[in-house]
Amino acid sequence: MRRMIRYSSFRTVTVFLLVLSFLVCGFPAHTRCAEQKTEEPSAPPIAISKDVSKVMLEEAAEVKEHFEEQARSLFERKPLGFDFKTLDRVRQWILKLPMMVPGLIQHILEQSRLLGVVGSLIMIAFLGVLSYSFIGSRKVLEYLEEAVKPMKKRISETRYPYFLSALKIIAASLIPLLIFGLFSFVQALITYDAPWFLLTGNFLKLWAAGALVISILRESLLPGYLPIPAHHAMAIYRVSRMVILYILFSIAIFWGAKVFNTPEDFLSLIRFIISLSIVFASLFLLLKKQVIIGILPELPYKSYRIFYKSLERLYYPAIFITFLTGILWCFGYRTFTKFLWTRTWAVAGSFLAIMIVYHNLQGHLHGWIRKKDSTDEVAQALYKSLRTLLLFTTITTTLVLTLKLLGLLYPLQKIISFPMLVIGNTPISLWTLIKAAIILTGFVFVSKLLRAYLDYKIYPTLKIDEGLAYSLNTFLSYLFIAVGILFSLRLVGLDLRVFMVFAGAIGIGIGFGLQNMAANLISGLSLIFGRKIRKGDWIQIGDTLGHVKEVSLRVTRVRTRDNIEYLIPNSELTSGTIVNYTLSDPEIRIHVPIGVSYNSKPQEIVKILQTVADGNENLSKVRKPKVWFVEYGDNSLNFELLVWIDVRRVSEREVRSQLYFEIFNALEEAGIEIPFPQRDIHIRSGFTWPDFKDKK
Repeated sequence: MRRMIRYSSFRTVTVFLLVLSFLVCGFPAHTRCAEQKTEEPSAPPIAISKDVSKVMLEEAAEVKEHFEEQARSLFERKPLGFDFKTLDRVRQWILKLPMMVPGLIQHILEQSRLLGVVGSLIMIAFLGVLSYSFIGSRKVLEYLEEAVKPMKKRISETRYPYFLSALKIIAASLIPLLIFGLFSFVQALITYDAPWFLLTGNFLKLWAAGALVISILRESLLPGYLPIPAHHAMAIYRVSRMVILYILFSIAIFWGAKVFNTPEDFLSLIRFIISLSIVFASLFLLLKKQVIIGILPELPYKSYRIFYKSLERLYYPAIFITFLTGILWCFGYRTFTKFLWTRTWAVAGSFLAIMIVYHNLQGHLHGWIRKKDSTDEVAQALYKSLRTLLLFTTITTTLVLTLKLLGLLYPLQKIISFPMLVIGNTPISLWTLIKAAIILTGFVFVSKLLRAYLDYKIYPTLKIDEGLAYSLNTFLSYLFIAVGILFSLRLVGLDLRVFMVFAGAIGIGIGFGLQNMAANLISGLSLIFGRKIRKGDWIQIGDTLGHVKEVSLRVTRVRTRDNIEYLIPNSELTSGTIVNYTLSDPEIRIHVPIGVSYNSKPQEIVKILQTVADGNENLSKVRKPKVWFVEYGDNSLNFELLVWIDVRRVSEREVRSQLYFEIFNALEEAGIEIPFPQRDIHIRSGFTWPDFKDKK
């Protein structure tokens, strides 16, 4: 009978109870007795928490206070650091600037005298190298391309463009880094601490960072790696490069003003002007809706499609609000701006980044599994484990990060942290249960991935047979679940001695109502580690021949060649007689009876049967077939063809059918008759029926 039973949840509960029983039984008996004698009567092991509503109200009040405090701090304004007097001094400084030029020249001459002849020559050489670098980057790139040409044969054609783009990025940032290294060497030689000299080092750092960012932007947009139209990509690159250069130039001006001891109010004014100009420059870039939206990839996920359509519909209002809050940032309302941007653009950007990473990883998984045979169960199991773990990690990361950025993680934690139950002296809240469930689920998924990877990579390399591999995997699976349970209980803060009561209940249950279950569990352990029946074996129970697909703690799953699955209790396997065709050798010998006419020659029959057996691909080529002359039958000469088959590859009935077809054709071609039982009926003549009429 085919049983459609789902027992995975039952297996998990069983493992949980076994682990707890083991832990409880691990305590020495005399210790428990001593504790029972010395300790005073304590509270019940499990009790409903008192004053739940009161605790919930206290937590809600604390959350409300948190939101009120956060709302009060939103519109706190940070002083700008300058006023109208600063503007007036700036105006006067600009008017006096032409008269300050002779003094500036005199200062430069004094600094050159301090450098000396050697220092001046070094600085002139440094400036020459710096000037050459602006026109020599192309030659450096050509040299690098020529140097890596031999590697082109080792890199696939699809990956070589990416490799070349990475090389261009390295070449763009290599020259600034080399010049900065030369500058550091010069600085160590001459020990010169003039402000303009130190500022030069900062400018070199800024140049290296800018070259790296712009080269990454160029190599990401222009070669066509992203699904963006070429004219959109060029427009984004040009505008983005202008904005980046402007930001770098503004930072350079601010650093220059700071190095030369510019008054603090002047620095604040410069910072305000730069921030305001960056906001307007960014608005010029963000107003290109079609270009910006075109950057986003097309992903086939429902949540992403909702996000994409919402962004497309609300793009201009969102940009307008972003622009206004950017201006508010410049005028000192930074807390409000940070609050709003974190809960909008930070959430959207995080979601977009997570979805792109998930899509790329899933694409690699799909590409890998498409190269494998669809009937490769080991590769399919590894693929499913990786996909499940990836999905679990993505969902968990998205939820936690989104709640964190929205500012709801802490309030939610406080709201659901009220104790619902008290186990021993430990309060249990919904929050601790959620964390424990997430950790335990993670352990389960990791254990499945580890088992699948061992089956796919490690066991075949070490040439471990399928049965032993399954036993090891089962042990590792239960070990991971046990460790996950212990870790989760540790996180909750439970004292494991509380479960002594559960251990007693389990013992009573086994003694009265769970005898069959206990027998199946013990039999399952015996089968798994005794290895008399292993995963992959072909066994026969009664008239049922099937392939062992799984040996769990309670039942063994067997699938027949007709794709019928049997769930057989383990106690039946250990108590009854089982035929294991593959315990030591998967090849069995079958007898195929044949009867021929008495007019046939036995040697000719033997030769025909040998030829038929040698031509069958399903028979063993190592163990040769044999032909036995069995008996002189009533109507035929009876023979038996003895052949060896691998029961894992083909069934006995299938081979018999093939051989009968082939033998019939061979005998027919040889003109040999296959007799059938006959009976002769002889009727004697001259017989008269008696006359049964009454004689008068």
